[in-house]
Amino acid sequence: MSRTIIRGWSTSAAVIVVLTVVLLALLHFEAPKSHAKATTSNTGTSNTGTSNISTGSYGSGTLGSWTTNNRAISSAAEVRRAVATDGVVLFGDSIAVQDGGALGRLLGRQLGTSFAEYTWAGQPTASAVGELAAWARTYGLPRRIVMAVGSNDIFDPPGFAAQVERALRIAGPRRTVFWVDVQVSRTDEPAAVQLADQRNSEWINLQLEQARAAHPNLRIVPWAEFLAAHPERLHTDLRDGRHTTVPAGQGARNGLILQAIRHG
Repeated sequence: MSRTIIRGWSTSAAVIVVLTVVLLALLHFEAPKSHAKATTSNTGTSNTGTSNISTGSYGSGTLGSWTTNNRAISSAAEVRRAVATDGVVLFGDSIAVQDGGALGRLLGRQLGTSFAEYTWAGQPTASAVGELAAWARTYGLPRRIVMAVGSNDIFDPPGFAAQVERALRIAGPRRTVFWVDVQVSRTDEPAAVQLADQRNSEWINLQLEQARAAHPNLRIVPWAEFLAAHPERLHTDLRDGRHTTVPAGQGARNGLILQAIRHG
């Protein structure tokens, strides 16, 4: 499968050791105020700055411009083939831009399935779901859909649940949606922002769990749980926190997706 990658602006994001947070309490946490020194970059991640900048309503900052960032988008012919042969389609952010090609090859070798992707660094879930709807109208959708988005929703966690519901309505009850959960905590940020990132990640993951309880066709790919089970993986499997190392982290994350799809 040919894979067109368009290069643009991209910045890195980092993650610290996973904190054990009581999930239900996350809905009531008070985000750090504007004391953190952070500016928002083009991928929606923040870098330490020199002046006090608001860290947003939820402590992680705000999502910056991302439309010129790297992306990997399959051709129309590849999408049609994936639909016609009941393959797998992937919608993702910067992690998937890096790892999507390897995932497609892995699925081809292990399951003999076709593959198409729409991955864009920095895109929030709303954008990915919008493209899911566009593909549904233009091409139709295969039985298996992988959603590898949510990392860029740490800046506005309450909006995530509605996008999950929207994606599931588009997919319909006869298709299975495999959703990779989220682990973000950027170590190049002040401690308060790091903690906010982690809490917001857990908040997003809680919303996924709640959606799973209501939708039997939603499967969660437990990336955050995998990392938390062995904290050393935060160093061996993550090169900058959120993004995977290659080949270790990439292989681990894609392996979890493969396993989820294999077991349906």
